[in-house]
Amino acid sequence: MRPLLSVALIMAVLSCTAEVPTPGAAARFEEVAPPTEGGSGEPYLSSTEDGVYLSWLERRGEGRHALRVARLDVDGWDGAVTVAEGDDFFVNWADFPSVVTGGDGKLWAHWLQRVEGAGLAYAVRVASSADGGATWSEPWTPHEDGTPTEHGFVSLFPWQGGIGMTWLDGRQYAAGPDGSEATREMTVRFRHAGPETGPGPEVLLDPRACDCCQTDVAVTDDGAVMVYRNRTEDEVRDIYAARWEDGAWLEGRPVHDDGWVIGGCPVNGPGADARGQDVVVAWFTGAGDVPRVNVAFSSDGGRSFATPIQVDGGNPAGRVDVRLRDDGSALLTWLERTDGDAAELRVARIEAGAGVTGEWVVARSSSARASGFPRMTLVPGEPSAALVAWTDVSDAQNPRVRIMRMELP
Repeated sequence: MRPLLSVALIMAVLSCTAEVPTPGAAARFEEVAPPTEGGSGEPYLSSTEDGVYLSWLERRGEGRHALRVARLDVDGWDGAVTVAEGDDFFVNWADFPSVVTGGDGKLWAHWLQRVEGAGLAYAVRVASSADGGATWSEPWTPHEDGTPTEHGFVSLFPWQGGIGMTWLDGRQYAAGPDGSEATREMTVRFRHAGPETGPGPEVLLDPRACDCCQTDVAVTDDGAVMVYRNRTEDEVRDIYAARWEDGAWLEGRPVHDDGWVIGGCPVNGPGADARGQDVVVAWFTGAGDVPRVNVAFSSDGGRSFATPIQVDGGNPAGRVDVRLRDDGSALLTWLERTDGDAAELRVARIEAGAGVTGEWVVARSSSARASGFPRMTLVPGEPSAALVAWTDVSDAQNPRVRIMRMELP
């Protein structure tokens, strides 16, 4: 069979090799022409056996946006389709939409919608497609509190023949219907939507979390592992993992006790991935006033994690994404500051028993907020290949999505 993303089908504008710490190992990078137009950003990548899905936000005039999605397979890009469009989208550099394939084979999408007349309040909207994106269901909102508060930082994942979703929920920032005072604490919540049962009940996973850091979910053979940035009464904001076990969510526990005390949200969430019982979690921390990007492995489904491996070059901006490969190694992407707002988009290969065994610069980028969070996915059927997408803001008036194909040893 031909590789899923055959080089002959890719419009490559960059090809290079990079030296790595291990002799004889090299990597190839080829930029892939995206199916996007000007004024695009906030990309998200996911993959299934039949290809890689790219979603992004596209400007459609003053204050108007569209959530678009396209699939890349052996024949190149399918025609891009619009999931939703409107002038009420909540567009944020750190809280971005996504499109994934659920356990029912449908495409599931989420985006954010402003709450009219409520300042910065916004709601999550979810829709599905049973025909590859040609048509989409009527959107619905997974949180039913109805408060004019913030809801976002969603993770969609295939779950029990349908879709699972976690999100940060700000309902406790509003006073109760009985006149009770607001506790002003961000919560983490979960909901499942099955193909026959429809949406299940909302489940509270953590009553006090960091306000605006991304969440992520890795699915193991035993269940799901949901990672997020916690917030204690003493303002310690370390990364926690909550596991699904025997039909219920267990209380979140630290992946590692960094002890990062910070009085505000760093807007820098974790990433996670799993294969079988193996789990990898990556995150940014500023504990001790030293910025670091760490990676930790688990071989028991996320019940425990080994000592973290520091991966960065000494001045990371974070914004991590991580994927676990068939051979047990992990691929990590992050932004490393270089000079002022300038940054490098980097990728590293990490092995549980050997640490960092390869590191490369993918592209020059920016640590400015507008550059967003690079997203990565593995290429199905090609053990050494991955794709990474990011927002290029070198032209501030016309940002655009860029995609790099990486062949990493």
